[in-house]
Amino acid sequence: MKIYWFGHACFLIENRKKIIIDPFLTGNPLASLKPSEVDVDAVLVTHGHGDHLGDAVEIAKNNDCPVVVIHELSRILSEKGVEAVGMNIGGTAVVADVKITMVKAFHSADYEDERGIISAGDPAGFVVEMSGKRVYHCGDTDVFLDMKLIRELYSPDVMLVPIGGWYTMGIREAVKAVELVRPKIAVPMHYNTFPVIEINPEEFREQVEENVDGVRVVILEPGEYLEI
Repeated sequence: MKIYWFGHACFLIENRKKIIIDPFLTGNPLASLKPSEVDVDAVLVTHGHGDHLGDAVEIAKNNDCPVVVIHELSRILSEKGVEAVGMNIGGTAVVADVKITMVKAFHSADYEDERGIISAGDPAGFVVEMSGKRVYHCGDTDVFLDMKLIRELYSPDVMLVPIGGWYTMGIREAVKAVELVRPKIAVPMHYNTFPVIEINPEEFREQVEENVDGVRVVILEPGEYLEI
């Protein structure tokens, strides 16, 4: 399995199938990929904010593939002419032969278009399983104690964790989140895209190494990938 990072919270996971999560590419100063270059079997979106929904509709149309989102947002995206697969927290679906479980996140989750700001359900994270490997994308969230249940239920191999602060948890909270989940590998995300979330990811690595045994932190540059 290869896990590519394209800046902010955008990851492409490639194994038997290819999925992209939170495809914020247009307008993302760190993105090294254009929507027209994306070749995937499914799109996953954690919530309706523009820096996560991003280019999901365009990519879904280009690839004739589904967009997996929380139920309320699926109804909005269906109006845009895409196949929107609506799920809810705690549910598991198999989409494009990929096992996807939607889990909690603590954030906000509105959506904005020409009609204005619309409520779009709750924010979420995803546990994605392919060929026996599990990747937990936290979405935008603070740390919460039920992350321990995510560890117990799903045992993620890789955790994609926001560290930038301001809109999500910062380093202190992210280290605690890693401690609760205890993946084999933690990959920081949602930092350095904008001035208010500028942070040194090496501080995250150092604190995880000091406080959490058995977890390796991998810091990716945009366009790089981790192979497991």
